[in-house]
Amino acid sequence: MNRADFLKGTSLFLIGMMGSGKSTTGRSLAQRLGYRFMDTDQLIEQATGTTVADIFATQGEAAFRALETQVLAQVSAYTRLVVATGGGVVLARQNWSYLHHGAVVWLDPSLELLQQRLAQDTHRPLIQGENGLQKLQTLMNQRQHLYEQADVRVPVEAGDSVEVVGDRVLDLLRQRLRPERQPALPDRDTN
Repeated sequence: MNRADFLKGTSLFLIGMMGSGKSTTGRSLAQRLGYRFMDTDQLIEQATGTTVADIFATQGEAAFRALETQVLAQVSAYTRLVVATGGGVVLARQNWSYLHHGAVVWLDPSLELLQQRLAQDTHRPLIQGENGLQKLQTLMNQRQHLYEQADVRVPVEAGDSVEVVGDRVLDLLRQRLRPERQPALPDRDTN
């Protein structure tokens, strides 16, 4: 039996903060599962012919979020996908209706690990400029209660390989999606 037969073709939607490893983990999981991988930010960039950072700079966050919802609506119609979403996808209530077309997986590294991963990143518009790390903390505070609505929360530790995180995702999903077993009834002697 395939390690992920329990998914029965259910798509996986990876949510979490920027730098949590959604794209890296998503690519690896898709390959392991024989699924297709999609990254909503990349799909937006392909559709618009510009970068996410440029969309934020020229059109603003609201325009980007509208594009993100459109892309999510389109990909949610398919099965057997692993979808890496943008960190703010959870902010729009409408997006949850699309996310729930599959299993929602929250990749959850510590704030310290996110800071390490993003310290030299110059492509994330929401944490650019002065006080980037303080902005990251604010974003985490604003979004954490939304991330907690995921089907599973997957802790990500410093030093975890992509394979270890993928194993953790599949193990937690297996536990969450397994039908509850009913306790066996004792045999009764009819004499």
